[in-house]
Amino acid sequence: MTKKAFKPIIDSSARILILGSMPGEQSLTEQQYYANKRNAFWQIMFDVFNAGKHLTDYQDKTNLLRRNDIGLWDVFASCEREGSLDVNIRNGMVNDFETLFKTHPQIRLILFNGSTSYKSFKKQMALTSDMLYGVMPSTSPANTVAYQIKLTAWSAALKQF
Repeated sequence: MTKKAFKPIIDSSARILILGSMPGEQSLTEQQYYANKRNAFWQIMFDVFNAGKHLTDYQDKTNLLRRNDIGLWDVFASCEREGSLDVNIRNGMVNDFETLFKTHPQIRLILFNGSTSYKSFKKQMALTSDMLYGVMPSTSPANTVAYQIKLTAWSAALKQF
């Protein structure tokens, strides 16, 4: 089944861009990035930026990213996939990063939420020397690495900016 991704969450202050691969089923249904409550993404953002654990409104969550100069998008604009797992992605069409980077030249750090987004991005786009890149532990519940390890890695990467 063909899935279509969301528009980026980004504004002119974004210096960091976090890239996932493609929203999962629950995210697509709710039309919200990282809607699956078992995905650690939002909790990691809350913990890194000391936002507390009570941000439940999606607008508040995305505002947290904006306040910290972070943009959010996915590598794929569309793909075929059964379920939510990245390993099931087929026939992926990559988002228009050339236009995004021209529109947002202030982006200096790209963090990939897991290796699939990194590998897929790298197949389509040349990594340039004017940006920094980091492949982060996936926040997906399919990644069974301990939460504290994920948090430590994400915190170190985000705090460098």
